[in-house]
Amino acid sequence: MRKESYFRAPREVALALLARAQTVHVATTRPDGLPVLRAMNAVLVDGAIAVHGAHLGEKASTVGRPAVVSAEEVVAQLPSYFFDAQRGCPAATFYRSAQAHGRIAEVTDRAEKARVLQAFMEKYQPEGRHVRVTADDPLYAASVDETLVLRIPLEQVDGKDKLGQNRPPAQLQHVLERLWARGDPGDAAAVDAIRDANPAVPEPPFLTSPQGVTLRCALAAESADEVADLLADAEWLRSVGRDAVVRAHLLASAWVGARGPEGELVASARAMSDGCVAYLADIIVAPRWRKLGIGRAVIRLLLDHPTLRHAHSLRLQTREHRDVFEQYGFVDAAWRRNPDDPVELVLERRTR
Repeated sequence: MRKESYFRAPREVALALLARAQTVHVATTRPDGLPVLRAMNAVLVDGAIAVHGAHLGEKASTVGRPAVVSAEEVVAQLPSYFFDAQRGCPAATFYRSAQAHGRIAEVTDRAEKARVLQAFMEKYQPEGRHVRVTADDPLYAASVDETLVLRIPLEQVDGKDKLGQNRPPAQLQHVLERLWARGDPGDAAAVDAIRDANPAVPEPPFLTSPQGVTLRCALAAESADEVADLLADAEWLRSVGRDAVVRAHLLASAWVGARGPEGELVASARAMSDGCVAYLADIIVAPRWRKLGIGRAVIRLLLDHPTLRHAHSLRLQTREHRDVFEQYGFVDAAWRRNPDDPVELVLERRTR
């Protein structure tokens, strides 16, 4: 395997990884010196990693012991044939990781315990639908008392990003092209991550965009409020609430867009697809960025997205800009019952 260099991530980037990780690994020792390594759910509260469990058991015996907490996420697995037709050595993994050191302490204050337990609910049950956890609520009094809550103050935090920063820009451009062509789950997001870490990489052809904007292959949850703002005045969403717009984008099979020079979201488009049939929706360009070709670039990227590129039927409804979609082969599906109905366009194509 190819030996990769990595770049240290800023403390706040490492903390963000520890905070969003669904599972962290905690390494420590028991009082008798035997090692302990546990995979745990965890939350980041007030600069400390917090975990919970039962008062009886191995976790309780680690109070006062030094510990290491780690989390990692694979960005992309790169097979050797991305780089060499014969040798296996060039295979590589691009990843992010974070590690923190601290000493385990028990949380005994009931109000603080309840706050930590509520943080667990917010992370692992973000939809809510429960009474907020507080120490003085009879619903939770027994649970707060019976639950062991441990915190690990983060005395030292280190982060690593291994995203090809030591590779030549031309080679990374090739990696982006291969990832997009492969189209496995996570590959679209990997394209964005690698570009962010390597801004000098030349723009691959599939990401060609009008000057001043950058196409994004996989807009993420943190973009949800931005797209809701972008679509706030959209006529076709006049009767749809903001929460529904956000939810629709978070559940999309594909969600692409474009960002301006300051990182602001200037265009967005999403689709739902089962691999055979796809429905395009909410294609929008910010008013001051229109008539620059950004909408066409975003549509082109969406149509070639891995979750759509094999669909044999693509559909959308529109009341305007029909000519833009016709450039890509869409035709009138002729379902309208009266002239005021939106036009439904369909693109039928052979799968590749």
